[in-house]
Amino acid sequence: MTKIRTVLIANRGEIACRVMRTAQERGIKTVAIYSDADEDALHVRLADVAVHIGGAAASESYLDIDKVLAAAKATGANAIHPGYGFLSERAEFAEACAQADIIFIGPRARAIAAMGDKAESKRRMIEAGVPTIPGYQEEDQSVAALTNAANEIGYPVMLKASAGGGGRGQRVVNSVDEIAEAIESAKRESLSSFGDDRLIIEKAIIGARHVEVQIMGDAHGNILHFGERDCSLQRRRQKVIEEAPSPVISPERRAQIGSAAVEAARAVDYHNAGTVEFLFDPASQEFYFLEMNTRLQVEHPVTEEVTGIDLVDLQFDIAEGNEIPFSQDEIDLFGWSIEARLYAEDPQKGFMPQTGVIHRLDWPLDAAIRVDAGVDQGNSVSEYYDPMIAKVIATGETRDEARERLAAYLERITLLGVTTNASFLVQLLRDEAFAAGEADTGYIERHLDALTGKEVSFNTLDAAIFGAACVDWHYGLLAGFSSRAGAGFPMRLSVGETLVSVQIKLEGKRVSAVIDDVETSISVMSCDGDTVEFMGADGVRAAATIVRSGSDVYLKTDGRTISFQDLTYAPAEAAGGGGDAIRAPMAGVVTSISVDVGAMVEKGQTLATIEAMKMEHRLAAPRDGEVASVDVAIGDQLAIRAILINLKPETDG
Repeated sequence: MTKIRTVLIANRGEIACRVMRTAQERGIKTVAIYSDADEDALHVRLADVAVHIGGAAASESYLDIDKVLAAAKATGANAIHPGYGFLSERAEFAEACAQADIIFIGPRARAIAAMGDKAESKRRMIEAGVPTIPGYQEEDQSVAALTNAANEIGYPVMLKASAGGGGRGQRVVNSVDEIAEAIESAKRESLSSFGDDRLIIEKAIIGARHVEVQIMGDAHGNILHFGERDCSLQRRRQKVIEEAPSPVISPERRAQIGSAAVEAARAVDYHNAGTVEFLFDPASQEFYFLEMNTRLQVEHPVTEEVTGIDLVDLQFDIAEGNEIPFSQDEIDLFGWSIEARLYAEDPQKGFMPQTGVIHRLDWPLDAAIRVDAGVDQGNSVSEYYDPMIAKVIATGETRDEARERLAAYLERITLLGVTTNASFLVQLLRDEAFAAGEADTGYIERHLDALTGKEVSFNTLDAAIFGAACVDWHYGLLAGFSSRAGAGFPMRLSVGETLVSVQIKLEGKRVSAVIDDVETSISVMSCDGDTVEFMGADGVRAAATIVRSGSDVYLKTDGRTISFQDLTYAPAEAAGGGGDAIRAPMAGVVTSISVDVGAMVEKGQTLATIEAMKMEHRLAAPRDGEVASVDVAIGDQLAIRAILINLKPETDG
């Protein structure tokens, strides 16, 4: 047995912070690595030592094995914890650690190689007698071979990247008309994400639940499972909300699926933490092996909450050569735990990842809530990495108690500076089907409009609050306005795609706002530019938080968060938007261009794709028209709002 003295966490964000917490509790010195983009990141500040290892792109830093090992050697780290993502499931990294005489806190390289390749892992599971989904996992990767396989399996089918997970390289294909384009797109994304464009195909099971089992194995032959998690609520095939236990798994099925997970791990002589994922068909009560993730999962906290076991602590024990100190019979589940992934993304715009500085961040104190955060106030959400801000976990005696606690807490969070999915998460948690435990893996996609259609609107009360803050911000500019009773001041605000004209009036401590002949007044109790305390016309006292960065303004009030632009002092044309330009919705790299100059296109037709935050984003024509110019080439790095393609202006004739 080798005692871990110093551990380097080969990761960033919330998982790096979470691993550090347990390491430091064990008295282990922690080493962070960071890229150019993460110089001021939270995980850097929390570590005992931090080492800069390269450029902002992951390929220049977090994915560079030589640089990671050099950092470990320079700091005297005798162990590396890979977290999840990046190098965590790279067999060559685990092997390189072994060759450098560094403890890799995870499975051995041969298990990672066997289970990290979806095609190989599926073949092994078939041999081990673990139930699998009908599909294709052969070596012939030509479009013709994959198309023929999909036709034989029968639609709908699921394309999956053989070398990776996390929803990248996955496509649901409903007919033969879609298969060729889906194969090309999945191969591009898989190659970009994992350096390998091989695909497998599986029959898509309609109405299935995504159920996964946490396992742990040690070097003494013990492999245990820690119950299941239900991760059925997904968008873009990435998990949104996870819970333990699953509302559709009976105690009898729990024992069966747990045993199957243990057998899957035993088939590769598995050591340390892993997760065996299954599709569960509630109609037939059958379950099928999906894949094995040879690492700690993002959603491991819900298992920790219902078992009372620190899984990272157990990872350290196993890595030091210790035997798991309890038996399967001693693992019990208590209560219910639900986790929500809080992302910097805009559900109103197809979950487009968001970038920017977090100007205000408050996590309310609540003993029933666990927050695993990867950012702090003042940090930036970068286009280079996954846009997760934090995992928020609520635990209760019952599922309903945990669910309501989580929804209420998400409403109390103040996070201003980037758009998040917080309101969408609350909507999901209070959705009737989810509350009843009936939401399957396709639920979000089928009900997307209803779940995201509740757009947060900007009303006259918001305008009055903004007006009060605006007087404070612009006191020099508005001296005449702020000192003259009854004076009016016009403002122009951009809320989403809508331009709003507001008339603000100030009379003593009363601020009134008029939008489209609707007026609301508030009495300002105090205003310091960050918090506006006021009394509404109904006599109710309240407070709002409001911050500004240039023309961007962020307002949190009554559980709602609104972002808009103050265009009051901007040129009139700044408020407009051309329907002839196809712009990058965020910074990224051009991965495909589907049209040439002179091509006639239809509204909704894919014109180009860009890759950003490890996902491929499709850019569609906003209307029918003719392509006037193509201003970029494949491989170009684009800034947000950069023009890719222009359409010829529409004419009246």
